[in-house]
Amino acid sequence: MVSVVQNVAIDCADAYGLARFWAGVTGRPLDPGARPGDRETQVPLGEGPVLYFNQVPEAKTVKNRIHLCLRPETSRDEEVGRLLGLGAAFVADHREPDGSGWVILADPEGNEFCVLRSESDRAVRSEGRAG
Repeated sequence: MVSVVQNVAIDCADAYGLARFWAGVTGRPLDPGARPGDRETQVPLGEGPVLYFNQVPEAKTVKNRIHLCLRPETSRDEEVGRLLGLGAAFVADHREPDGSGWVILADPEGNEFCVLRSESDRAVRSEGRAG
């Protein structure tokens, strides 16, 4: 017997607002019943667990111990620009001169997440090694 991950729970001050941000990040719609002011809402991802947003009274105070890592469909750098436009904040740059690495961003409530290289970024790097 095993357990299946049902959802990834994200504590927050504004469940609806943060779910809207993550719906924009993932390109997935909010739960159809979600309304502004809801204390709980979710973003169904289609495959895999649901992103579940739960309003809590306390603010985030320390670095996340668990975070999401995103592999974009477009290039990593284009996705970082898009996410900054959605309201993410830049936290740290771990990109290497050879194209490897990742970028750490934070959502509007300060929850850190990583943007990895896309499959196309990885393919370009692999082709550069051929020879």
